[in-house]
Amino acid sequence: MEIKRINTPNAPKPAGHYSQATVYNGLVFVAGQLSIDPATGEKKLSSIEEQTEQALANVHAILKAAGSDWDRVLKVNISIADIDLWEAVNKVYARVLGENRPARAVIPCGKLHHGFLIEIEAIAATDA
Repeated sequence: MEIKRINTPNAPKPAGHYSQATVYNGLVFVAGQLSIDPATGEKKLSSIEEQTEQALANVHAILKAAGSDWDRVLKVNISIADIDLWEAVNKVYARVLGENRPARAVIPCGKLHHGFLIEIEAIAATDA
């Protein structure tokens, strides 16, 4: 089986040596996404709610580019700068994912790069 690399203009360009996602054997592995507007490159550093919305939108754009969607997500890892952010993140996450409840880990990790408060990665099933 071949590894497929995902690159969509609907999510931020990788700032390092990685792909937005890789697809292999019916699974898509989405790299950690920050709250960066893909159209402008602007780092959205305001509220945790806005950062969560943008990071989830970036994950979703990559899922779509890989032939997947929220209802096929199997596992989500969320890194947050402070455990006190968990409740606000959970509210936005629950609203966006709706009835889908994939396995999830919320990891308080302390300070994130460039002042971001959240980074979200996912693994999902795909037809690709």
